[in-house]
Amino acid sequence: MARAADVAYDAVRRMILSGDAAAGSRLGEAELAETLGLSRTPVREALQRLGSDGLVEVLPHRGARVVEWTREDLAEIFELRSLLEPYAAARAARLGQDPAVLADLNALCDAMEAAAAIRDLGELARLNSRFHAALIDASRNRRLPGMLTSVMHAPLIVGTFRRYAPAELDRSMQHHREIVAAVAAGDPDWAEAVMRAHIRAAAGRLRKDDDERTR
Repeated sequence: MARAADVAYDAVRRMILSGDAAAGSRLGEAELAETLGLSRTPVREALQRLGSDGLVEVLPHRGARVVEWTREDLAEIFELRSLLEPYAAARAARLGQDPAVLADLNALCDAMEAAAAIRDLGELARLNSRFHAALIDASRNRRLPGMLTSVMHAPLIVGTFRRYAPAELDRSMQHHREIVAAVAAGDPDWAEAVMRAHIRAAAGRLRKDDDERTR
């Protein structure tokens, strides 16, 4: 049976990544404990873990809130991702991959497409994080996971997938498939180009929404 703190962590993380808990919103221990049917202690532990993940800001004597990112924050995050993740994809393709790794990436694509089809965006966000983490692991650069940990989840907080039109969501799913195909083909230039396009598309969607809100 799962530990209560793990249950709380998974539930609150899903709330954040799905956009049900909006950026900047307060996360009260008492309210969450009541909603989840748990005591406050596991909820407190879950919030501390989410703080370590960069998803929650824990404020001394004031509780916790979902991290809110500025336009400048997101620009920096996507700049870093556009430099590091295409490199990871290219390196994964160059090194060649065990069939089990490719099978896992394709299974994640299957699961993401299934979640996208029913607009389960919380599950889609979770699977998307797993896909990108698995691809980074496939690069076999031991320093990359630590470098990317602090920027992998942040864009999801502002609801990247919620902002996508159906055609944009389909394009994102196609990018994942094409990246896996490029890695399987051992073509680093192809893998790098598609990953860069994938990240730029997400960044462009966020910029467009921000521009429309500020008009």
